[in-house]
Amino acid sequence: MSRPRKCRKVCCLPETTEFVPVGGGRRCAPVVMTVDEYEAIRLIDREGYSQEDCGDYMGIARTTVQQIYTSAREKLAAVLVDGRPLLIQGGSYRLCDGKEPGRGCGGCRKRIRVNVKTELTQEE
Repeated sequence: MSRPRKCRKVCCLPETTEFVPVGGGRRCAPVVMTVDEYEAIRLIDREGYSQEDCGDYMGIARTTVQQIYTSAREKLAAVLVDGRPLLIQGGSYRLCDGKEPGRGCGGCRKRIRVNVKTELTQEE
């Protein structure tokens, strides 16, 4: 019997969930990237986290991050090389509430947006 899958913590859902190449990619079957794969790409490639830091943030083991990240990069390669559409949906995740101590939530975009709005309100 296999172990139950842990839900991965995700900062927030992507603003854009569908990408279609210019020039007719709609005829090809889309590549489906899960939300947790998207989050691993965002944290490692965009935010500069190490795989270990990413695992701490998402609440999973570094080896699991490595598997998720490898899968996500293979999907991105298929999208770029083959000109296929990309959909971001599904996966095993839970959204961050911005209040979790000890898991890197200080960098959570949800919390940062709230703080920016609060600071703007105080300055006005």
